Amino acid sequence: MSKSYYRVRLGEAGRYAEECRAGGFIGGHWDFKEDLTPYFVDGYRGFGKQCKPIFLERNPDKTKVAAGLACGMLWTICKGMQIGDVVFCPAADGRFMLGQIASDYYCVPDGALPQRRKVEWLTDGIARDDVSDGLKRSTNGPGTVVDISAYAEEVERLIGHDAPPSIVATSDIIEDPSTFALEKHLEDFLVANWAQTELGRDYDIFSDDGELVGQQFPSDTGPIDILAISKDRKTLLVVELKRGRASDTVVGQIQRYMGYVAGELAEEGQSVRGTIIALEDDLRLRRALSVTQSIDFYRYQVSFRLVQA
Repeated sequence: MSKSYYRVRLGEAGRYAEECRAGGFIGGHWDFKEDLTPYFVDGYRGFGKQCKPIFLERNPDKTKVAAGLACGMLWTICKGMQIGDVVFCPAADGRFMLGQIASDYYCVPDGALPQRRKVEWLTDGIARDDVSDGLKRSTNGPGTVVDISAYAEEVERLIGHDAPPSIVATSDIIEDPSTFALEKHLEDFLVANWAQTELGRDYDIFSDDGELVGQQFPSDTGPIDILAISKDRKTLLVVELKRGRASDTVVGQIQRYMGYVAGELAEEGQSVRGTIIALEDDLRLRRALSVTQSIDFYRYQVSFRLVQA
């Protein structure tokens, strides 16, 4: 079974990183200090249904989106990560700690990060200069927990391992390797340049307390690439990015995400739209979208040029 890879932020600016290193664990809380085991019985969906009302009661100024994000990250730490998965944690000194999940969930109610997993730390620390710009951008991004499996090969090299063949996801294989190399950081590039895009004129990537949280937003059917909200706060936008050509299967995928947002995150009076962004489409996708009123399609262009100094 292939491993997954996560960036986990251990407190603001890594304030608990040394405690986690010394104690051999990672953790979080989101205002939950009690043992969450009773909430795991009905899977991710049941967990969210029980925990989101509790979160909102404890944080009455927060939105349903903030509650969904908190419960999604809680679930990822407690149950989503599997034994053997790799965590990549920024430390307060600017270095990165690399470890491997070594236990099931447990709770330490009086701990600074009470919702915990034991970790076997694999390195003494990785210097920032030894990490690629792309991986650094992903670790600097918002949210406590982010899936960074796209950088699995690099992380394995940092650990000192050769990247296993199972890391390559067959669904993401691109026939033209040069195109894939240029597209690899499509999501990070779009987020960084959102304000300059056509979507950025009408929508903002969702933020909470000034922190951008709409990238890789957790849902009960997988992470949403980008969750945005209209500037008038009346419409939530689900953005699905596809490297290369998008087929009609992506319509069902984005509809699942939109259904989750409509049912679990939208406030009263808010509507939900979807946007698919890909390099190319095909006839099947165009046919599917022709009878779907709430999903738009955009093509992106990759360009490259040399400028003499």
